[in-house]
Amino acid sequence: MSHAPSTDYMSDSAEFAYPYRQMAFEHCPEAIMQLDPLANRFVDVNAAACALLGYTRQQLLAMTVSYLFGHQLAQLIAFTEGLLAQGSAWSDDFSCRRAQDEWVEVELSANTMQVGRQQYALWVLREKREQRFYQDRGQTDRVMQGGLVEWRNILNLFKDNERANQLLLSSVGDCIYSIDSDGLATYINPTGARMLGWALDEVIGKNIHRIHHHSHADGSPYPVEDCPIYKAVNDGLVHEGRQEMFWRRDGSSFPVEFTSTPVIDNGRIVGSVVVFRDITERQNTQKRLESALEELQRLKQRLERENAYLQEELRIEHNHREIVGRSEPILRIVKQIDVVGPTDASVMIHGESGTGKELIARAIHQASRRSEQPLIRVNCAAIPADLFESEFFGHVRGAFTGALRDRTGRFELADGGTLFLDEVGEIPLELQGKLLRVLQEGQFERVGEERTRRVDVRIIAATNRNLETEVEAKRFRQDLYFRLNVFPIHAPALRERVEDIALLASHFLEQIGLRLGKPGRMLRRSDIEKLQHYRWPGNIRELQNVVERALITTTGAELAIDLPDPRSPSQPSQVAEPAILTEAQLRQLEEDNLRAALQRCDGRLFGSQGAAALLGVKPTTLASRLKRLGIGS
Repeated sequence: MSHAPSTDYMSDSAEFAYPYRQMAFEHCPEAIMQLDPLANRFVDVNAAACALLGYTRQQLLAMTVSYLFGHQLAQLIAFTEGLLAQGSAWSDDFSCRRAQDEWVEVELSANTMQVGRQQYALWVLREKREQRFYQDRGQTDRVMQGGLVEWRNILNLFKDNERANQLLLSSVGDCIYSIDSDGLATYINPTGARMLGWALDEVIGKNIHRIHHHSHADGSPYPVEDCPIYKAVNDGLVHEGRQEMFWRRDGSSFPVEFTSTPVIDNGRIVGSVVVFRDITERQNTQKRLESALEELQRLKQRLERENAYLQEELRIEHNHREIVGRSEPILRIVKQIDVVGPTDASVMIHGESGTGKELIARAIHQASRRSEQPLIRVNCAAIPADLFESEFFGHVRGAFTGALRDRTGRFELADGGTLFLDEVGEIPLELQGKLLRVLQEGQFERVGEERTRRVDVRIIAATNRNLETEVEAKRFRQDLYFRLNVFPIHAPALRERVEDIALLASHFLEQIGLRLGKPGRMLRRSDIEKLQHYRWPGNIRELQNVVERALITTTGAELAIDLPDPRSPSQPSQVAEPAILTEAQLRQLEEDNLRAALQRCDGRLFGSQGAAALLGVKPTTLASRLKRLGIGS
C-alpha cells in the first residue's frame, strides 16, 4: 500500500536542496544579480558578477542600481518598466560602471521573480566584447573544421594508393600525421616532423602522445586516456583540440589547434589522421588586437571624460543657455526647463517686468526638438488693437486700407517652431477666441482670405498680470487661460534672488564693457553690498541699466554706482578698505556651497534626498563639478 510523502519530509527536502541552489547561483559562470527594482538596490550577486564589475559583494550590495547605470538613467527606467510589465526583457545597449572608474558594455537579460508578496528582478550580464570573441572563434572553428573534413575526404580518396598519399601529404603546409589503432605513429609529413623537431624515422612506430602531448601548458601530466587524439581511435568520432600545447624535442612548447579524424575500413576503426597547426602568431595577433582595442577603449573613455568636462565647463561658463545665477529660484527654473523643454506643452511664464521672461522662453525653445526651427516673438503690448489679427494671421492684398501686398503672419513664420507671446494679457478679448482656435485645431485664415491654413506651433506665453484676476473680471477667456497655463513657470523678481546680483552685475560689466570699449572694470565689495541692499523695482533690466550708466560715467578704474545707500539715504556708502571679488573668490563660494550641500545630504548624490536634488541640478552635472573641483576624490 503506497503512502503520500509527509509534509515534514517535503519541507526537509526543500531545506536540503536550498544550499545546492545557493551553490549553483554562486558558482554559475554567468554574472547574475538579484535586485529590488522599486527600492533601487541589489539583493544578492554571485561571484561572476563581482568578477565582471570588479567590486566585492559588500560593495555591490551597498550601491544603488542607478549608480552603476546612472549615465543611462532614462534607458534603465524604461528597461525596468518593460521588465515589470512583461516579466522579461533583453537589451545589448547598456554600459555599466566598473571599479577604477572604468566602463564595460554589457548584454542584459532579465526576468521577474515573485517571493511572497515581493517582486524581484533577476539580471544576467554578459560582456559584449567577450561574446563577440566567442562568436569569432566559433566561426574560425567552423571554417577550420570544414577544411579538415576536406582533408578526410582526400585521405579516403587516396587510402588505396599509399604512394599517392605520401606525395600529397608531404607537399601540404599543414602538419599531418597518422596513428594506428594502438596509437603508434604510422606516418608524419615533413612539416609536422620539422615543427616537432624530430626526424621522420624517429617518430614512426612511437606513441606520439608521449612525444608531443604528454603534459599541459603548466607542466601537469596529460594522461593518454584523456587525449582527444586517441579518443577518435576508440569511439570513431572526430575530436578537436583548441589552444592546447604541443611539445618539441628540445623541451619548448607552442600552442596548437588540431583535429583527430578516425580512419574506418570495412566498418572497423584502423587508426586516425591528425592535422594540427601552430597558432602562436594568431594568438600574438589576437593579443595585439585586444591590446589595441583596450587602448582605443581607454582613449575613447578619456575623450568622453574630457568632452563631458568641457561640456560642463561650457555650461558653467554660459550659465545654462545664458541664464545667469545660482540661487535656489534660478536652479528651480533650470530644472523646470529641463523637464518641459523636450515636450510640446504650452508654457506660461509669470513675473514682473524686467525679470528675464524672454530669456527663459529662449532657453525652453533651445531645449526642445524645435530648436533648429525659428523662435518668433510677438510683443502683444506693442500691437495696435485693430492690427492684432493681421499681425497674428497675416492678410492678403486689398484686405483693408493700406494692405498693399500679401503679408505672412507670425503663426506662419513660427510654423514648426515656437511662438513667444510676450505680455499675452494685452490681447483683445474679441481676438482671444480666434487664438484659441489656432491652439486647438492648428488652423486659421489670413485676413481677407477664405483659404484655411494649417500650422504646427508651440506656444510660450509671458505676462506680468495676474491672469486669474483678469479671468474673474471677464477681461480674459478662461478656456484660453487654461490652454496657455499648462506648465506655469514663475520668473522671480531680482529682490527674491539677492545672491545672484553679484554674478549678474559682473556678467553685465564684462558684456557692456566690451561693447563700450571699457573692459577690465571690476566691482568692489562696497559696490556689491550697495547693489544687494537695493530693492530693484525694475529688476534685471534696471540692474543692466545701472551697470551701463556706471561704465559710461566712470573715468578711472573705479565704478560710480549711482544708487542710494539704504543704511543712510542721504550719505553715500563709505568703506575703509575696498575689496575686489575675484574669480577665485567666486569659485570658492561655489566650492563651499557644494560642500555644504553634500554635508546636509550625508554625502548622497542621487535620489530625492540627494545633493543633486537639493541643488536643483542633474546628478551627472553635480558629479562632474565635484570632480572638477576635486571634492570627494
